[in-house]
Amino acid sequence: MIDVILMQRVEKLGQMGDQVSVRPGYARNFLLPQGKAIRASKANLERFEKERVQLEALNLKRREEAERVAERMDGLSVVIIRQAGESGGLYGSVSARDIADAAKEAGLTVSRTQILLEQPIKSLGISSVRVELHPEVHLPLSVNVARSPEEAEKQARGEDLRAEQQAEDDSLEAELAAELSELGAASEQ
Repeated sequence: MIDVILMQRVEKLGQMGDQVSVRPGYARNFLLPQGKAIRASKANLERFEKERVQLEALNLKRREEAERVAERMDGLSVVIIRQAGESGGLYGSVSARDIADAAKEAGLTVSRTQILLEQPIKSLGISSVRVELHPEVHLPLSVNVARSPEEAEKQARGEDLRAEQQAEDDSLEAELAAELSELGAASEQ
């Protein structure tokens, strides 16, 4: 385990200024290169204490900016058009990069690393995703995955597309049965 000093809040780890023990790979590959932490040494601890007021002021400023963006973009919804099978399963999936690109088109510039996606979206429908604007500010984002813009509008209104598809299939089945019975009656004559 390696001791590090957190330079900003890290979810599920700690607040700015906390000294925590983490696995070497996590520190070396994620925390240190991204500037989220520094190695815990006597010199670094003294440096952090000297810069603490400035770092906290900078963090506060960034958080306020993120909160203003979150207020402006509250209720943001993006539409992603994908091909899907009959059961609604996508051919492929919607990733954080796809969502970041769609959000950029909607007016919210974020990187794919800011999209907190538990797992890739693999079916049609509306999903809720969190966008991390700041370590302390998250924005809920509604992702509407559909086959076409018309289908996306219906999903947004809350219409059940599966019931509509089932009704369409049933009517086609009824028409086919009627035609078959007519053909059967005609062949008997």
